Amino acid sequence: MTAHSTLTPATASKSEALTGTVRVPGDKSISHRSFMFGGLAAGETRITGLLEGEDVLRTGDAMKAMGAKIEKSGDEWIIQGTGNGALLEPQGPLDFGNAGTGSRLTMGLVGTYDMTTTFIGDASLQSRPMARVLNPLREMGVQVIDAAPGDRMPLTLRGPKRANPISYRVPMASAQVKSAVLLAALNTPGITTVIEPVMTRDHTEKMLQGFGANLEVETDKDGVRHIRLEGEGKLTGQIIAVPGDPSSAAFPLVAALIVPGSDILIENVLMNPTRTGIIDTLLEMGASIEILNRRDAGGEEVADLRVRHSELKGVTVPPARAPFMIDEYPILAIAAALADGETIMDGLEELRVKESDRLAAVARGLEANGIDCTEGESSLTVRGRPDGKGLGGGTVATHLDHRIAMSFLVLGLAVEKDVTVDDRAIINTSFPEFMDMMRALGAKID
Repeated sequence: MTAHSTLTPATASKSEALTGTVRVPGDKSISHRSFMFGGLAAGETRITGLLEGEDVLRTGDAMKAMGAKIEKSGDEWIIQGTGNGALLEPQGPLDFGNAGTGSRLTMGLVGTYDMTTTFIGDASLQSRPMARVLNPLREMGVQVIDAAPGDRMPLTLRGPKRANPISYRVPMASAQVKSAVLLAALNTPGITTVIEPVMTRDHTEKMLQGFGANLEVETDKDGVRHIRLEGEGKLTGQIIAVPGDPSSAAFPLVAALIVPGSDILIENVLMNPTRTGIIDTLLEMGASIEILNRRDAGGEEVADLRVRHSELKGVTVPPARAPFMIDEYPILAIAAALADGETIMDGLEELRVKESDRLAAVARGLEANGIDCTEGESSLTVRGRPDGKGLGGGTVATHLDHRIAMSFLVLGLAVEKDVTVDDRAIINTSFPEFMDMMRALGAKID
């Protein structure tokens, strides 16, 4: 079982103006899917810009364990895939560490194969609910032959001789559940339909079409999406340039907004509209964010972002925006802590089941640093103090959650007293370059 047995703290201190140009690592969602679809497709897939964090590399290891050949050559990852329907039964458990996306999507991918697969992970991943993925897989004929209480890891799946195509209405806004069902459909005869009442990030649909899957999306008059995939088709290897991760870009972006005098450029950021809720919200708060050089990169829109220190004001974030920025609420809470007035965030129930109970972790971290906030069952209200005076001085429990660690280190750059997080090692799961990149901009983090 993987775990971080010893914690390595990090401390951020009030910093001078942040300046410079940075390029954040490749998008995490697209990186996971690049390894998966490349490993499954027939022929060769070449990937540049891949996020080489621990989470994504675990997905690569899982694909290798099932027959894909994956190697790195210079800045490029080269994959020889197995061909759709030709994954091999792994010889041992698939260890996903802290990777919720990798594990849930892979459960879908392998579930409909006539083989037995065991999934394990670290303490954080073992606490996360998997029933949301396992329930539709059961409808397709997948057996969960062993699992920890509550359908949690470690768990073992046994696939059917021949899976059943289903029509599945996703009960919550979850790109992971949608994607798991679509991936299970790849090895299932007939047409599987996923009905998505609330649109979530659409990388799976776009990338599957790019690899040659027979997939179509229809949106009805009520805005409900119907995604149909014909199983047992051929996927063909592709060339992929992974754009910069908007979730990672949010950390230097907010840092520049709250540290006086800052002026930075973040290059090559993915601008898929299902991922830009944080930018929309910060603009409403009065952020100076210029979106420059919009362009197409492999079917996805990317742009460069010029960000300057801004006098932010509190806003009410509509709950309908949550699916488009669910990973960014911790760093938004930091922006809210330095904004004038009250910021109200609602519709956050999904934060309870992330790498940690992110809603509680953010609220406790804010309180530990003197920030006035109210935690509701699915809401967070933050009352900001724009000058940062008297704030900070606390130690934040990260609960093995990379986004909690990075968010509160950003807070420390703008408040009066130092902010410490109890673990910096967990940041490597999604953003190994974070510390060096922030220091290069002028951030005081050690």
